[in-house]
This record gives sequence, C-alpha cells and structure tokens, in this order.
Amino acid sequence: MIKVHNTLTGKKEEFTTIEPNAVRMYVCGPTVYNLIHIGNARPYVVFDTVRRYLEYHGYKVNYVQNFTDVDDKIIDKANKEGVDSNVISKRFIDEALKDAEGLNVMPSSHNPLVTQEMPQIIAMIERLIENGYAYEKNGTVYFDTPKFSGYGKLSRKNIEELEVGARVEADSAKKSPFDFVLWKPAKPGEPEWSSSWSTGRPGWHIECSAMAKRYLGDEIDIHAGGEDLVFPHHENEIAQSEAANGTNFARYWLHNGFINVDNQKMSKSKGNFFLLRDIVDSFSYNTVRFFLLSSHYRSPVNFSDELMQAAENGLERIKTAVRNLQHQIDTCGSEELSENEQGLMDEAKKFRASFEKSMDDDFNTADAVSAIFELVKFSNVNRESASKEFASALKKEIIELGGILGLVFEEVQNTADADKIEGLIAERQAARAAKDWARADAVRDELQNMGVVLEDTPAGPRWSYKK
Repeated sequence: MIKVHNTLTGKKEEFTTIEPNAVRMYVCGPTVYNLIHIGNARPYVVFDTVRRYLEYHGYKVNYVQNFTDVDDKIIDKANKEGVDSNVISKRFIDEALKDAEGLNVMPSSHNPLVTQEMPQIIAMIERLIENGYAYEKNGTVYFDTPKFSGYGKLSRKNIEELEVGARVEADSAKKSPFDFVLWKPAKPGEPEWSSSWSTGRPGWHIECSAMAKRYLGDEIDIHAGGEDLVFPHHENEIAQSEAANGTNFARYWLHNGFINVDNQKMSKSKGNFFLLRDIVDSFSYNTVRFFLLSSHYRSPVNFSDELMQAAENGLERIKTAVRNLQHQIDTCGSEELSENEQGLMDEAKKFRASFEKSMDDDFNTADAVSAIFELVKFSNVNRESASKEFASALKKEIIELGGILGLVFEEVQNTADADKIEGLIAERQAARAAKDWARADAVRDELQNMGVVLEDTPAGPRWSYKK
C-alpha cells in the first residue's frame, strides 16, 4: 500500500485513484527563458521517479508537464535579441528536453505549450465569468477571490490576514486586493490573442488549470511541483479549477523542497545560482539524479561540490559492484547455484522488500537508495565464490532496483568503441610482456583520454568509463 504526504491535508494518506489502475498526474514545468537550473532539475527527477514507481506497481500514468512559453522574461529576452518570443521559447524548450533526456526522465504523455492552448484558456475564463467567479474591467479579467470560499485551503493562509503589498499587488481596478489576473491587454511588442474582453494574453495561473482540464479532465489524481508554487500559484489553480468545473480539482498535492547552495537558499541575487549545464561539465547527469534522490523529496537539499563528489563516489561504489559481478559471471567456473546459495538467494529478497517499503512510504528515495547499498554490501561479501547463476541474479537485482529510480548502474558500451578499447588493452598487455614500459604507459594515457578507467586485477585488466 502506497502512502502519500498530501500538502492539502498535511497528512500521509493511502493512495487511491479516480479510475482503477490509472493515474492522472500534472506537474508544473519550467518557464522557458533560459537553460534549466538545478532547482528545475529537482521536480523533473523527483516526479519522474514517482511516475516510475507507480508504473512499477502496475498503474498506467497519464503524465502531463507543461512549458510556460509566454511570459515577461521570455518577451524581454526576445526584445533584447530582436526576435519573436517563440524563437526564445522554442530554443529553451529544446534545451530543456535535452536536459530531461540526460537526467533519464521519461518522455511526458503530453508537454502542452501555453501558446497552443489559448482556446481552452479563454473558454475557462468565460466559464468563470458565467459562474460569477470572475469579472472584467477595462479589458482585464480578474478572479473574484473572496467569492471562492475555499481559498487558502492548500497554503493554509487566511485571506483576511493577508496584507496588501506582502503577497499581492495593489490595483485600483480590483474589487479586492486579493483578486488576481486571468486575462490582460497586451502591451506593444507583446504576443497577443483575440478575446471578447481585449486583445491580450492570459495570466499565469489560469494556464495550468486549462491545460490540466484538457489533458486529464476536471478532477485529477496528483498535482505536483516545487514548494515555491504552493502559494499563490497552486492555491489560485484550485480556486479557478473548482470554481469553473464545479468539482474537486486534485486529490493529492505533492511538493518537493527547496535547493540550498552551501546552506543558503539558491537565488540569482546571492550569486549562488547554478545552471544544470554548468554542473554536468564536472559531474554526469546520472550523478545529478543520484544526488537528488539521495534525500527525501520533501526535504530541502543542500548543494555543494563536496556533496556532489560524495554522490559521485557513492554511485561509483554501486557501479563497481556491478562490474565486479559481471567479472565473476565471465570468469567463474560454476554455472549453477550451490546449496549454500539457495539460502542466500532467499536472504537477498529482503533488500527488494526493504526498497519497496521505503518507496511505499511517501516515495522515500533516500531509504530506497540505502537498501540498494545494503544489497551492494551483501553482493561484495558473497561475490568472490559466487556461481554464475547467483552472480547474475545479484547483478540483475541491483540494476532493476536502480532502474525503478531511473538510475543507470551499468555503462552501455558502443560496440565500435569497445572493440577499440579492447584492442588498446591487448596492445598494452603485449607491451608490458615485452617490458616496453614507455609504450604501455602511452597506451594507458590514450585510454584515460578516452574516459576509460583501467584496473589491473589478478584475473587480468578490467575497464570502465569514468562517468
């Protein structure tokens, strides 16, 4: 039984779905005006892992993650470059998808773009006006926040206690200072769409409500995103969606914690803002994913070079165990399980059970990774005398558990590269046999330049890639 911490109730709840064995899941995606940063990478990785685990349990997940491709920051960048805003958004959508692929994030069922959903957005605003929850003034449409009695139920903010200027911007056109924009007239040089109120563009909050409705329906199972979106974005989504659709919007709300850099909240003003591309210049995407999953998704994560290096070392421990098992498979003489190994096989099953218990408890990837490390320790203790069948079973188990988390523990080798590497290793062995140490060292340097780590063992040389 999977239990999920629901931001809406503040409690862990048993996970059930609207439809049997099917999950409707919406995740807020990035605003595409730049390359994604480590803070964007966290929800990519975290909620992809949630999806993977649900699919592991047999659910069919309709996974929707949008791109916000109309925004002031996109428009500003487009104006500076002298191009249309869609040139900027397409550029960074393409780059975000490359980063997602690098992080081994599964493709979404749908990646809707705001600019392609305008009829649905306008239709939802029209419904809100019809239902008495929105009003128009001078071409701008506002949500009438006090009309929605449930406002504040996600963030637990009391509307009467909110002060103008703290979270909302004073505007004389509003009935209430807490009302927010659904549609606004376009300024010169901005992208614009026709509506009965004005030629303009939507407010930010209405976009996700309209896209969730189109691709998932009036009620969804999971809505997810970063902790910073709880208020006002997700609070406003609830108000809009429930006022327009007349039903509960999302059953479970999941939010990942913040990224801190050297124990300080990441922000551009502090100069501790890291693009993902900058990080993967020094560490692999796989290491970034491993790092992000080594903490519980709701906890804040502290980012530093030292902690990334520790994550890389931990990942390498697992990969080394997998390589050692493969070496045992290739070189051991015994094919079938020994009598002792029959009992060890039963003992090994406890690690998957521990892994599942952790993931069932609000997707606790930190403890799930710990279960994999325990399996690695068990493997290292029992590997050297293992039969081929036992070593193969242990290797398969480590790789499968990693795969549920989207982690790669075994390098996929290009056949042509592998043939070249094996040839260079054979050449080095021949040079060593001939005591041509200069040539042997030169070959080793060449292998290192190819990103190959060479390990000399009593059974012969073994190699792997650095990352």
